[in-house]
Amino acid sequence: MAEEITYADFERVDIRVGTIVEVNPFPEARKPAFKLVIDFGPDIGTKKSSAQITVHYTPESLIGRQVLGVINFPPRQIGPFRSEVLTLGFEDENGAIVLAAVEQPVPNGRKLM
Repeated sequence: MAEEITYADFERVDIRVGTIVEVNPFPEARKPAFKLVIDFGPDIGTKKSSAQITVHYTPESLIGRQVLGVINFPPRQIGPFRSEVLTLGFEDENGAIVLAAVEQPVPNGRKLM
């Protein structure tokens, strides 16, 4: 278990919902991954993310899917790709990532409360 934090600590992490609008292969990645473009609504716009989610998802199954992402981490250079958002997920029993998602559609850009 991680160390206990305050609510103020939690508020500093800006987790938003967005819709995947583009998925591309990422052959240069060390581990199999996709390059995602996620629409976080008109106030935030689209952001790019590298996601190691190739075990459970195909590009076709990802388009239009709402996902959760941390939008206030600094961009991270992953090989030739600049990832602007951390797309959130959980490891399954084999270590493959399952995306964290909302139960029902919500407007892009909404903040996790």
